[in-house]
Amino acid sequence: MRTRKKAKKSRPGVSGFARTAMTAMVSASVIFGGPQAQGRTHKPPLYGQHWMAVTGKPIAAAVGAKIFERGGNAVDAACAMIAATATAWTTLSWGGETQALIYNPNTGKVIGINGLGVAPTGATPEYFHKLGLRYPPEYGPLAAVTPGTPGGLMTMLAEYGTMSLGQVLEPAIEMADGFPIDSPLVNTIEHYKELIKQWPDSRRVMLPHLGAAHEAPEPGEIFRQPDLAASLRKLVEAERQALRSGKDRKAAIHAAYERFYKGDIARDLVGAVRELGGLFTLEDLAGWKVKIEEPVHTSYKGIEVYKLTTWVQGPVMLQALNILESFDLKAMGYDSARYIHTLYQAMNLAYADRDFYYGDPSFSPAPPIEGLLSKDYARERAKLIRADRNDPDIRPGDPYPFQGAKNPYLRYLEAWHSKMPAQPPIALAELERTFRLGTTSVEAADDKGWAVSVTPSGGWTPAVIAGHTGIGLSQRMQSFVLDPSEDPYNVLQPGKRPRATLTPSLALKDGKPYLVFSVQGGDTQDQNLLQFFLNVVEFGMTVQEATEAANITSYQMRDSFADHQSFPGRLTLNTQTPPWVREELSRMGYTLEFEERTSGPINAIFVDRKHGTLWGGSSNYGQDYGIGW
Repeated sequence: MRTRKKAKKSRPGVSGFARTAMTAMVSASVIFGGPQAQGRTHKPPLYGQHWMAVTGKPIAAAVGAKIFERGGNAVDAACAMIAATATAWTTLSWGGETQALIYNPNTGKVIGINGLGVAPTGATPEYFHKLGLRYPPEYGPLAAVTPGTPGGLMTMLAEYGTMSLGQVLEPAIEMADGFPIDSPLVNTIEHYKELIKQWPDSRRVMLPHLGAAHEAPEPGEIFRQPDLAASLRKLVEAERQALRSGKDRKAAIHAAYERFYKGDIARDLVGAVRELGGLFTLEDLAGWKVKIEEPVHTSYKGIEVYKLTTWVQGPVMLQALNILESFDLKAMGYDSARYIHTLYQAMNLAYADRDFYYGDPSFSPAPPIEGLLSKDYARERAKLIRADRNDPDIRPGDPYPFQGAKNPYLRYLEAWHSKMPAQPPIALAELERTFRLGTTSVEAADDKGWAVSVTPSGGWTPAVIAGHTGIGLSQRMQSFVLDPSEDPYNVLQPGKRPRATLTPSLALKDGKPYLVFSVQGGDTQDQNLLQFFLNVVEFGMTVQEATEAANITSYQMRDSFADHQSFPGRLTLNTQTPPWVREELSRMGYTLEFEERTSGPINAIFVDRKHGTLWGGSSNYGQDYGIGW
């Protein structure tokens, strides 16, 4: 966290309003200050004139820099960073999912890439109920949807990149041959080693010192994945054969795509998964397609904010911004009790809608996105916010009248409650693990005007590695529900995409890229991104200040993982939150917990049109890193 002045204790007789004002003054004096501001961040801001690459691990940021230096555009660099982060197991692997927003300067449009896998044949509520499960499992072969990252990467590259697949995959292949493994990944493997031992190929790859006291690789040890390297080389080989036969760059990349989803890689992957008890079929892989789609957006103070639609949680940030337009946030003061309360309530209203209405829009009835993003609907929702107290039972609204339609699920809506029944107490550490369940982020921009925001994920450690393909499988099936009363739009069905938490973000100002930003962390993603955006737009922070700024975390929404629990009123604050703010929030009905770093691992790029430069920001929360030139 940035350095702050030590807060004085609350004095007797100081009113809540005065305390709020003092909070605003302390925050403003510490956070802002023109040229001196960058000295108040742990990391320096990044500057570039030609390109910027920011992602989840230093080695992957270096890969993005390599591609830019070799003449690639921001899409080429983003694809190479996705490949590198998947190879480095940056809380994802190659069998996971990739979703992206791309600004195309040639058309002036933002494009969405939907690279999320689908539930395989046989994956039904009845199937899992027979296994005695309330939700699909958190780990193992039955937790996996079809792999999406290879297809998402290749589609992005073919449609909007300039390089060959071989050029973009070259660094990842070198990494698969062997790279120095980092301590956080080592610690994760060691922590989950008993789960990893259940799956033969995961055990073989991830536990090279089997039988020793420490069975994971050692920090700095060369971590080798020869099976994965061979699979990636097969993709490059398919591309080269297509080029030799006279096909153009795009068709050659498509030939590699076909080899993964319909050729020998698909056959090996399906065979390995089914041997372990998974449900994939060759038809599941062959029938799956990446979707290039139009994203959704809203306007906030003249800035257009773009998100992917309801197959991820992205629109929840747009809904929250629409609700917050009814309030003067700047006048409340950064991280004052009133600001935190208003933010928490707006997020709860938006997330309640997410929990009930979001799901795969290709299935009927589609989620009511027009009504959900209606400004009139947001104003009605904003009226529900109590100024003095947390509402522990904020429920979904009915957006259908705001798009001229009738709600098909009123019976479920009327019976819906924010808190799930029969939930045992849960420790903060476990709550943090599930709500922040990881991913990574990839941000890239260049002087040609391309801007890319990606949140690749899935196949985090501990993952099932599918035989000798070297591909770690997704665990995204757990984000489905089996009971339509919980979310009738997100009920498990073969061929359906689960509602994921992944949420890349792009903001345009005057029709040009302004902010490129995303973050890892499950259900906290749009919470962190909302606060990052407001830090820049409302409170004038630089991009680096905004990535490191103290955020709050709500747990009142339903967890998208494991047991889908919710904890109304539970609130994580930064340890440096002043006593009078704590007191006011406690009086408002919040249960407070504290952490030293609360920014979330946000990565972002600010496009400085005044000076023709790029500013990069990377939070001091984790391993995230960037390079600019």
